[in-house]
Amino acid sequence: MRIDILSRDASLYSTRRLVEACKARGHTMHVRDPLRFTIIVEPGTPVLRYDAGPYDRPDAVIPRIGASITVYGTAVVRQFEQMGVFCCNSSQAIGVARDKLRSIQILSRHRGVGMPKTAFVRRKASVLPAIREVGDAPVVIKLLEGTQGIGVILADTVKIAEAIIETLQSTRQNVLIQNFVHESRGTDVRAFVVGGRVVAAMRRTAQGDEFRSNVHRGGRVAAVTLTPEQERLAVQAAQIIGLRVAGVDLLESNAGPLVMEVNASPGLEGIERATKVDVAGAIVQHIEEQVLFPDIDLRQRLTLQHGYGVAEIPVAPGSELAGKTIAESGLRDRDIVVLNLERGSVPIPNPKGSRTIEAGDVLLCFGKLLTLRSLLPQRAGPDGGAPPPPDSSARS
Repeated sequence: MRIDILSRDASLYSTRRLVEACKARGHTMHVRDPLRFTIIVEPGTPVLRYDAGPYDRPDAVIPRIGASITVYGTAVVRQFEQMGVFCCNSSQAIGVARDKLRSIQILSRHRGVGMPKTAFVRRKASVLPAIREVGDAPVVIKLLEGTQGIGVILADTVKIAEAIIETLQSTRQNVLIQNFVHESRGTDVRAFVVGGRVVAAMRRTAQGDEFRSNVHRGGRVAAVTLTPEQERLAVQAAQIIGLRVAGVDLLESNAGPLVMEVNASPGLEGIERATKVDVAGAIVQHIEEQVLFPDIDLRQRLTLQHGYGVAEIPVAPGSELAGKTIAESGLRDRDIVVLNLERGSVPIPNPKGSRTIEAGDVLLCFGKLLTLRSLLPQRAGPDGGAPPPPDSSARS
């Protein structure tokens, strides 16, 4: 199999380890600088040129897209996707992970994903209320697209926080204001997720007065065994963002583990040296297992089947589904297929017909939209009662 690694610097530790892992498993590989690609867009035949010359399509690519080239780098990955090349991280997932605000917004709508309380403001008058909202000083101030601890500042007082935010905003920088988790000061946990499982984990500890524990800031690392809750959270966060390969940074708070950040191009040096795990080999092995199954644009496929779609069906106490097996529920007879059953924080993919549905479960179903709609709980109207009837003048 031919695997191309998208990296601007072939001498970087992570890139070199991926090259070694590809060769060790018998694959042909090349390191390609994303900025040297030319994207040719035309109907039916998406094309890439390299150094303005012909470029042979690989079987898979491993994107190592740096923050400074996010826009162009993700465009190149997107072109590979249009060409049907397997990408171990999608262009959309890389873009989401790179934007701190967007990623935590997406994570926030999922049950069981803890994270520090965060605010985003633009008006000067909103800064002080936002600081109060997230828990008062000290607060953490973050640039939206900072990496390796750059653009992360701890403000000990409200006055200092206001001054920092005002200064950054005056230079057109977008910043987040985040609750400071006192009990995790100077430490965090990096869980390395590959293909829906944690393959390695380490604890990072800052040195001296530094509160940032990043390896690039001098933080020390040591292997760590995750708790089941930490492992579940790391895998869930990576899956929500859509990353097959991710470094999920967790804070250890008194209320349980919190997601601090999800990284689309996590470095391999610290994690491999701390844990002695062949993380690069795990990435290549995952590609081997998945290369026959390229990404499918599910939304596009579903729109081709008019009247069908996917919906999450929460099973409330007293529901017609509660207490019945999937086979007894009659869903299949109504042209509905249960793709996944989530019980608490545990997903059960492709559940068997003998699986009993319990109150509190959430069913991910594919089927006729009208039938799915009949199973969804009714939304309350403005007064808390039944929803108002649809406006007959509205167009669907």
